[in-house]
Amino acid sequence: MVWKPHVTVAAVIEKDGRFLLVEETTARGLAFNQPAGHLEEGEDLISAVKREVWEETAWQFEPEALIATQLWRRNPHMPSFVRFCFSGTVNNHNPEQALDDGIIDTHWLSRNEIYAKRQQLRSPLVLTTVDEYLKGHRYPLSILQSFIDLE
Repeated sequence: MVWKPHVTVAAVIEKDGRFLLVEETTARGLAFNQPAGHLEEGEDLISAVKREVWEETAWQFEPEALIATQLWRRNPHMPSFVRFCFSGTVNNHNPEQALDDGIIDTHWLSRNEIYAKRQQLRSPLVLTTVDEYLKGHRYPLSILQSFIDLE
């Protein structure tokens, strides 16, 4: 069997000092996470993060920068994830849209409120990327290149 990590995308979205998180059901119970999910076949990273934010929050997301690329594994018996975390802005919210399966609600939380929920975070990367964002870590989207279906 060949080892390969799961590729995921996530969005750190800040508005007036508060960050958009989703409350979702997981195998370990309810958890808080950034809007995030898996890269799908034939999809580039920018399209993936826009789609995931839309499906999980009903907000249209416009990525502006890459905050971090992270490799994470909870323990040796769990899968590994390569996570591309973006920052950007949201507009055009559709409150009537049904949220993705497993998403209970969305919340705008301060960094301190996120810290207070640290035991309920989907992964330690949630708080880590908020802190990276607050430190000003931003990398241009031009560092990402996609070569899909080229002959």
